[in-house]
Formats: sequence, C-alpha cells, structure tokens
Amino acid sequence: MQPFVLPEFYLSYPARLNPHLEGARKHSKAWAYTMDMIDVPQHGTVIWNEHDLDSHDYALLCSYTHPDAAARELDLVTDWYVWVFYFDDHFLELFKRTGEIERARAYLDRIARFMPAEGEITETPENPVERGLADLWNRTVPDRSAGWRRRFRASTRNLLDESLWELANINESRIANPIEYIAMRRKVGGAPWSANLIEHSLNAEVPDEIAAKRPMEVLRDCFADAVHLRNDLFSYQREVEDEGELSNSVLVFEKFLGCTTQEAADAVNDLLTSRLHQFEHTALTEVPALFDEHGVHPAGRAETFAYVKGLQDWQSGGHEWHLRSSRYMNKGALDARGGPELLGGPSGLGTSAARIFRSVATTAPQRARAFSHQPYEQVGPVALPTLPLPFPLRLSPHLAAERKKIAEWPRRIGILSERVWDTARLRASNIPLAAAGICPDAPPEQLSLTTDWLTWGTYADDYYPAVFRHDLPAARLATERLKLFMPTDGEPAPPPLTALETGLADLWQRTTGPLNPTERQTFRGTVETMIDAWVWELANQAQNRIPDPIDYGEMRRQAFGSDLVTSLCRIANSRAVPAEIQRNRVIESLEDSAADYAWLVNDLFSYRKEIEYEGELHNAVLVVRSFLDVEQDRALRIVADLAKARLTEFRHTVDVGLPSLFADYGLDPKTRAALTGYADLLKNFMTGIAHWHRECDRYKDAELDRLGVRAGPAHLKPNDAENPLAAAPQHPGCTGTPPIPLGTEPRRFQPGPTGLGTQSLNIPAPTR
Repeated sequence: MQPFVLPEFYLSYPARLNPHLEGARKHSKAWAYTMDMIDVPQHGTVIWNEHDLDSHDYALLCSYTHPDAAARELDLVTDWYVWVFYFDDHFLELFKRTGEIERARAYLDRIARFMPAEGEITETPENPVERGLADLWNRTVPDRSAGWRRRFRASTRNLLDESLWELANINESRIANPIEYIAMRRKVGGAPWSANLIEHSLNAEVPDEIAAKRPMEVLRDCFADAVHLRNDLFSYQREVEDEGELSNSVLVFEKFLGCTTQEAADAVNDLLTSRLHQFEHTALTEVPALFDEHGVHPAGRAETFAYVKGLQDWQSGGHEWHLRSSRYMNKGALDARGGPELLGGPSGLGTSAARIFRSVATTAPQRARAFSHQPYEQVGPVALPTLPLPFPLRLSPHLAAERKKIAEWPRRIGILSERVWDTARLRASNIPLAAAGICPDAPPEQLSLTTDWLTWGTYADDYYPAVFRHDLPAARLATERLKLFMPTDGEPAPPPLTALETGLADLWQRTTGPLNPTERQTFRGTVETMIDAWVWELANQAQNRIPDPIDYGEMRRQAFGSDLVTSLCRIANSRAVPAEIQRNRVIESLEDSAADYAWLVNDLFSYRKEIEYEGELHNAVLVVRSFLDVEQDRALRIVADLAKARLTEFRHTVDVGLPSLFADYGLDPKTRAALTGYADLLKNFMTGIAHWHRECDRYKDAELDRLGVRAGPAHLKPNDAENPLAAAPQHPGCTGTPPIPLGTEPRRFQPGPTGLGTQSLNIPAPTR
C-alpha cells in the first residue's frame, strides 16, 4: 500500500521523446556489462541483475530528458546516468546498510582520482564505479571548455562527497531541518550535475562571464530543487520504508511541521511548484537583462536559451520517466494522469496540452497568492513565540563609552543631515548595544569600527526604500557608484556625493588598510553581494511579489549581510586556517545556520513593523503565510521553529561536525583553536543580535508613531513642523518620481541590524 496519494504536479512543458531510444537501450546495456555492473558481486553482493537495469530503463529517462540529443550524445549521456544510479545503489549496499563511514570516505577519495582537472587518469580502476567513471571521463571532457570541465568536476565531486552527509545522518538517526536539507540535497542529489550534461548534450555552454551570476545560479538551483523534490515524492516509499533513508523532503516536512505523510507530500509538491514558478520568473525577467548588462554576443545568447530550454525538457521528461520506472512509487499514476507520447501511442498537442492545462489551473491559486498581498495589512499586536538567548550573553565593557558618542560619526559623515534619520531615531536603534554583544572582547577602536559599520548598514537599508522605492533605475546607478568606493588596488574613488558614499569610503579605508589586494577583493565581493540584494528587494517590491520561500531565504541571507560576516571572520583567521578547510561543508554549516538564525529572529521581531507600518513583502512570516496558506499565528510558530532548528544545527555542527573535521584533516592544535574560536565568534553574533532585538526601541509602536509611518491616514503631513523627517532626500541620479517623504506614505524601514554592520563581528584591527 502506498503511504500517500501522489499530488497533482505542475507540468507547464510538453514532454518529448528522443527517436534514438532503442539504440540507447542496447548501447547502455552492453556498456553496463562491459563495466561489470550486471551480475558481478561486489564484496559478495550483486548490486544489479539484467532485470534491474531493464526495469529501471535509464535510456527512457535520458530519451525523455534529452529529446534533441544526437544518437552518439544520447548514448554517452545514458551511460553517465547508468553510472550515477549504479554508484547510488553501490554506495547503499556497501556503506549505508553497514554504516562504515571510514571505509566510505576512503572509497570516495579513490573515485575522485578518476576525474582529474587537468591531464590524464593515472590510477587503475578496481571496481565498476571507478571503471565506469574513467571511461566516461575520457569520452566527455576532451570536447568541453576549461570552464565547463571545472563546473562538471565540482558537481560530480559534490554528488559523491555529500553521500557521507547522508550516511552520517543515518548513523545518528538525524533528520535535517528544511533549510539544511534543500542546500545539501542540491549537492548529493545530482541535479547540478545533470544541468552540466544538458550543456554537453546540446553543445550549448553558458558563457563564462554570466555562468556564476545570480540569474543563472537561480535557474540551476530551481532546476535542481524541482528535480529533487519530485524524486523525493516518487521515491519516499523505497527510500524511507524499504531502505531506512532519512534524506527525503517528505520525511523532513512530516517531522518539522508535525503533520501527516499526505500533508507533507502536498507541502513538498507546493514547494516544487513554487520553484518552477521561480524558474519561469527568472528566465523571463532576469536573464534578458543579464545578457544586456554583460554584452553577451548573439551566439552566447542562443546557447544560453538552448540550455534553459534543455532544463525545461529535463523537468518534463524526468516526470514522465518517474511515472514509468519500476524504481519508484507510481502505481496507477500513469493511468490516472494519462501519458503523452509513448512510442506507437497518441502524441502531440491534444494529449500533453490537456495535462498542462489541468496542472496550470490546479496550481494557479498558489501563483496568484504571491501577487495578491495587500500592503499595510493591519496585523494587530503580535505575541511572539518564546526564543531564549542561544548562548550566554556577554557585553563589551566599553559599551557606555560607545553610547556617549553615538551621534559623532553619523553626524560627521552626513547621516543626520539627509532627513532619513534624526538623532532620536538613531538613539532608538541603540546600535552600540548590538556591537557590544557581537564583539564583547573587542578593544575600543575595534568596537567603534563595528558600531560604525552597523550604523552605515542599518542606515543604508532604511535609505534605499525611502529614496528609491519609486525609481529602480536610480537605485541600480547608486549601487554601482557605491562599489567605486571600495578600491582593491589603490585605484582612485570619485568624490562622495551622499552620506552613504562618504561613510563607505571612510569604513573601507579603516577596515581594509592592512589587507593585501586579494583579501580586499574577497571582502569587496561580500559587500557587493549585500547591496545588490537590496536592489533585488526593491525590484520585488515594485512587482508586489512575495518571494518564493527558498529564493527568499537565500537572498535574505545576502541582504542581511551574512556573506560579509563569514568573510570578515575569514580575514581574521586566514593565517591559521588552510584554504581547503575554509569552504568545507562543516564551516559552511556553521556560517549559514548562524546567519539564518539571526535573520529569522529579525523577521519575527520586525513582522508587525514591516507588514503593518511599512507595506513590506520581505518577511519570513508573510512568506510562510503565503506559501503554506496558513494563519498568522501558525506562520509565526513555524518561523520560530525554523530559527530553533537552525540553532540546533549550529550546535550539532560545533559538537559533532568540528571534531570530525579535526580528525579527518589531521588539523594541528593552532588550526583547531582558530576554528573553535571562529565558532565562539558566531555564538556571540547570534546572542548579541537576539539580545539587541529584545532591548532596542526600533520595532516599538511608540517610535513608529513618532515617525508617522503607520498604515492609513498619515499622522504627520509633509510640511508639518512636528515631523522631523518632512522631506526625504533626492539622491543624485534619481530620474523618476521624486521620493515621497515620511509622513505622507507608510514606509519600509528594514529593522536592523541588517546589512554590513551586522556582520562586523570581528573586523580586523587596522594593524596586522
């Protein structure tokens, strides 16, 4: 009996079948026999027999997912999929069922030797997985560019290595939280790897100059998430009930939401639908602009569009294969839904279009909810769920001195003269308290620097919507100008025109003086990521579009400045921590879980301020309300549970992940101390942010009423002498509708500390 009824899937593209299917079937079977994948015991266990291979029908998968591939390329791609599914089952039988993690690690280390970045394979294969990879690598990479080879090697290595994460969770009986699961499933699930093969099969490589830009990354991530979520729905019974697997999104949602398996499956399908909607939105609204921004030549544009279409074909074709393969839970699904173009059967618009229309109609309410929110909704008093401080609080002994000079730097650079902030608002934000909790051990000079970064970032996050809400082109121009004030190799900056520019120029010089050009470039990248995310928020606001939940979480981490906090910490630790450790999965887990805890806490405390007073859309509570279609109280609890889950993950990483990392890499005491100290800094960051939210007045109704930003009739008119912020500034370069001053329209003022300042938890002192 199936554990749940398969939901109605969103299918917006017709599935097509490659005419070379039968040839690929014959070729892939012969190849699998040659590689000893059929009927050859591995440590006493036969992984596949011929019936297994035939019933799984990987040639059908590839014929559906690569309908336009030539016969030779279809054979090659099919061999790759035979190999990757064999590896999955091989790893299951040899290691997941036995829990032998050390042997598994050695096994994966050997496999990596059969995909060299440069040169020939020198290792001798010892099993079907190694033999198959060596053959496929030599047949594939010589025809591709260095950029493609680099991406494909990384995605293949991720697919292999993250199997250890799944195995470790099985050994600990640990189920991941939803945010952690989505991030790790992208690596272990193999969809980014599939996206690389789409480029290869179509001979259509994405140009290097745009391959790592946000729109292309979003397309890849949406593709990957949709592929994996669909697979989880079809494979739940086999993985969870038969294999004891814990890495399945239906199980993750079932445990996290405390719901039935059917309800969890429906929620997973809703997330799958949302990711496909995000894919379409990005392809239509962001990719064309990306071409123009980077001057992509016509051939590069054509290859990129072919690649995007290939991703769409994979989604539709992958679904058709899941309906047919014996590998998955699909009893009755094909009969209930109707199948399109099986060889010899009906095909064309009349069969696939009917299913597409039904699926679009079924999922239309979910799409409409994202655009139907009425700004300035009256949410009323909000009873927040209880969130204890994550770790013991420590405050800098220099806090009192920092508070006494709270207005000195803002006044000197012009923040208090632009009518976005007044002194009372600056004091209500109590920014020195945030700095004192984040950096309790900082000397006075460093604490002042941290406070100034916090002030600049919080002010910038208020300034952007106040000045640019009705002029997105001006926001983009201003953002590009800000980047000029972060020179990496002594290049001159233009004269600053605003307090934002003046402040950034001052902070950049004070912070990066001791750094070399490479370190400055890395640091600059994190600042650019953050300020570009502010423009993304403005673009969403202009469309009145509640973001897709996964895209929101990843962009919120950037808008909050989370990449910056990790960069600053790496600067301080770079001389003690090897480069290969800095980007290790354990370190990424520490950084991301800490950052997510901080912004989730921020979204809880700022919910009423943003939704009722400022007409904002970028808040996790609203995103959850829209996505799950639940009441406010339920959404508040879910967001609080997410914050707790990320904190639990952080603690698990500290207690289990770090010791394992120390042992795996044989790290010396100095490096171990550096990483332990880094974890302590992140603890201070989370605790300082949480404490600041409890104590500051920034979110309180009295302060909002003073500014006259409550929804409905304004409390203060634009020229009212009592309004301290009667006219917002006209930023240089604004060309559209003039900014509407506070008091005439409710405003979004992103609660702090967001942005650059929040991440300055250990900005290096201006000496080496």
